[in-house]
Formats: sequence, structure tokens, C-alpha cells
Amino acid sequence: MTPSARVQAAIEILDLVIEAARSNGAPADRIIADWFRTRRFAGSKDRRAVRELTYRAIRACGEVPETGRAAMVRVAQENPDIAELFDGSRHAPAAISADEPVAARGAAPYWLMMRLANSGIDAEAAAHMLDRAPLDVRLNTLKGTPDDLPEGAEKTQAVNGWRYPPDTRIEPTEAFASGAIEVQDTGSQLTCEVVAAAPGETVVDLCAGAGGKTLALAASMANTGRLIACDSDRTRLSRLAPRAERAGTLPIETLLLNPGKEPARLSGLVGAADAVLVDAPCSGTGTWRRNPEARWRLTDKQILRYATTQARLLDIAASLVKPDGRLVFVTCSLLDAEGADQAEGFLARNPGWQAEAIALPAGTPRGAGLRLAPGQDGTDGFFVARFKRL
Repeated sequence: MTPSARVQAAIEILDLVIEAARSNGAPADRIIADWFRTRRFAGSKDRRAVRELTYRAIRACGEVPETGRAAMVRVAQENPDIAELFDGSRHAPAAISADEPVAARGAAPYWLMMRLANSGIDAEAAAHMLDRAPLDVRLNTLKGTPDDLPEGAEKTQAVNGWRYPPDTRIEPTEAFASGAIEVQDTGSQLTCEVVAAAPGETVVDLCAGAGGKTLALAASMANTGRLIACDSDRTRLSRLAPRAERAGTLPIETLLLNPGKEPARLSGLVGAADAVLVDAPCSGTGTWRRNPEARWRLTDKQILRYATTQARLLDIAASLVKPDGRLVFVTCSLLDAEGADQAEGFLARNPGWQAEAIALPAGTPRGAGLRLAPGQDGTDGFFVARFKRL
């Protein structure tokens, strides 16, 4: 593909991404993969270049663009080398006219920027939420030592955290295949450290998903004690077993929950847990570095629904904790509605609990918890709070 043809390909893909964002369709990475699956003429360099152009345009546009071309023209206006590729040649986009539509620059749609501002995130901090993310890994102390790390790793703030440049291919390495390392953002690792899961304890991961944080908890527990991973998504929860086997953990109990009827399934754990982690479903505003088009899909109603679910899960989790036990609340969001406000609401509803101070080598106090932000901490965005049962 010529450089101009790559720009045209990105425009076509962007049209599909924009349509999917409006209709809650497939994510951008799947759309890109599907587009190339039917275009065998594109080589690996072509695929990499088109993907880069596509995400560059997605990151550049705050509001959902009208068209893929309008998004790419936004990029071209600030990059003369790309503007020159709009030359109208074969397989190339037509030349840019003086009066054609151009997508608006910005970090997010206006309504969402207002929500971020009300949560203490200014325009500069919001822009950093779209920075390209590095590849972070957690050294799995059940299987490996720092000597097992592939070359190029730099230490992060997390106890067992290491970092590689963006686009590093870690899956083909022996360290990954053997389970000596797990891909996990540094911020995610730090939130697991807040749980302080210890050997011999009973620990519940209430919203385990595919088990990334569960595996970190298992390593902290040195494969002793009882670890229960819960989720309402059978498919995601089923991915934990093979990951746990590769990581060398002892059997982790799994519990499939029925949405809205969680207490019935969890009745055997009431008052039994030393620690419960609630990594609650959320808007994902802290993960825009990896999923920048997600900000085009979000609505205010969705945020309110997430907040309602978070409050309900916190109250359910509280019933599982024994006296003097701890409850850790985590969301990958920078919005107070899914962070500081949730922590305040939990304490107001549950007078038998108190917030505990969190000591991490990153983050900024926010309400009763701590907030990690991409621009300041170099991690995905997270809110984390820890509560103790009195």
C-alpha cells in the first residue's frame, strides 16, 4: 500500500468505528482486524501504519466525528506530512478543500468534559487520559524472579511491576508462556496492593472478570488460604482457570453470580472474609489510553446506572467481611460519581465502617480514597478506597 492508500484505508475504518460507536457495535480493535482479514494484500507494515493512523484520529477528536474523513482531516490540519497524502491519486483520498467539515479537537465530548471538570480533572489532565499506554507486566513471584524478565524492562511503582514500551510483543516470550509474568497495568497492580491479601486469609474477589486481579491476590497470599473469584459473566469467569494454571496458583474457587440475586449465592460467605475486593463495573474513563473510542460510546445515563450498581455491590460485599476485616473498592474511572462520591455514600449507609488511609508510591487523595491518573502517575486511571469493619 502507498502512504496515501494507507490514509484512505484509515478513513474507511474510521467510518466503521464511528458507526459502531453510535450503535454500540464492535470495538475499534475488532473492526480493524476484520477489515484487514478481507484485504490480504496489506502487509504487516501496512496494517501497523493504518492502525496507527486510525487511533491517531480517534485520539484527536473529542466529539464523535461526522465521518472518518472529517476525523482524518483533523489530523492532517496539524500534520503537513499527512495533509500531502490527500492528493487524489489512485487509492488515495481526494485533496482537502478549504470549506470541508473538520472534526472538533478535544479530549472528550463536552458533557463528559464537564463531568471530569467537576471531578477535579482539568483539560490538560483529560488530554493525558489519551496518551499511548506502555506495556506493564507483573512479575509472578509464584513462578519467576527478575532474572526471568525479557530484556528492556524498567521498574515501576508497583512492588512487582515492570514496564516495556508501547507495542512490545510480550506474548511470544518464554517468561509469558511459563507464567513468570502477567500483563497488568501498574495502577491495577497498585490497587491489588491496597487489599494487602496475606497468606492464610480468606479473600473474595467479588467482580473478578477474567481474573487479572485475582491472580495478583493469589501471589500475595503465597498460594495459601482461601481465594474465591466471583462474577456474573460465565464466559469471563471461565478464562480464569487456564490463566491460574499457567500462573501456578493453587485451585481458586469460582462462584458464578446471578445478577440481582447475588446474596443468595454468597450466603455461605457472610461474615467469613478477611478481605473483599470490589473491582466494580464502571464507565472505564481511566482506560481511554487503551480504548480511546470508548469516550464516544458513554452516556450520562450509563454513568448513573454504573453508580447504582456500584453502591449495591459495595453493600453486598460489606456483608461478607468479618469484624476487623477490610473492604477495598476499586473503579477504573476518574469520575467522582464512581469514586469519591461512592466512598462517601458507603460510609453514610454503613456506620459500622471507617475509611483507612492508603499508602502508595503514587496517587492523590480524593475524598475517602486515592486517585491514580495517567498524566500524573503514568498509570491507567483508578479510584481506590479501603474500609475497615469495626
